[in-house]
Amino acid sequence: MRILGIGAKWLFILCLPALLLTVSIGWAVNSLWLYKYGFEKYNVSQTTGLSEVELEKAASGLISYFNSDEEHISLTVNKDGEPFVLFNQREVIHLSDVKGLIWLDYWVLSGTLLYALGYAGVSLFWHKRRYWRRLARGVIGGGGITLALMLALGLGTILGFDQLFWQFHIISFANELWRLDPAKDYLIMLFPRGFWYDATLFCTLAVAGLAIILGAVAGVCLKKTGGQTA
Repeated sequence: MRILGIGAKWLFILCLPALLLTVSIGWAVNSLWLYKYGFEKYNVSQTTGLSEVELEKAASGLISYFNSDEEHISLTVNKDGEPFVLFNQREVIHLSDVKGLIWLDYWVLSGTLLYALGYAGVSLFWHKRRYWRRLARGVIGGGGITLALMLALGLGTILGFDQLFWQFHIISFANELWRLDPAKDYLIMLFPRGFWYDATLFCTLAVAGLAIILGAVAGVCLKKTGGQTA
């Protein structure tokens, strides 16, 4: 039973970085504010010839598609007063691949959240301080690992984002449909390199912030329950 308990604790600790990262990615994917921030910062309206209203419509359409059961996206906006199909076939297929990654993120989020809540629920159910302290120390340990990983990711983003971004695509996609032309492909016009740099830092800081908050709460609880594991 002791080995089982140690294994369950370490699984909980290792679940926390995955949980916090998938939460931040899901948050970014569904954040209309983040899309609009990128559109404004990188003058996407001027690049694409689309009004801010149509850009927001495109962003909302992408968010809806990522959370739907549709295999392929069909998104029409108004450009120069005429209906305009935003994405070509290459972009449509690539977005389907991206959607697969997003749903993988959702599944990992659901699995790690379910385990974390189950472990926390069992620890709190026993109404014994040593179990509560074990839970708090697990949260602090998981938070520490998360912060170390986010520090590495943040430094990697700042010092070598292009290489990091390229490696991500090589690992994540079985095709080269992600190699788009910024002169004619609207997907890369909407989301230029700078947008992804900002989004990566957004996720990194969000994860670090959540880890610090959880660690601080766990630290307070650990202090109130005696500090050391019995």
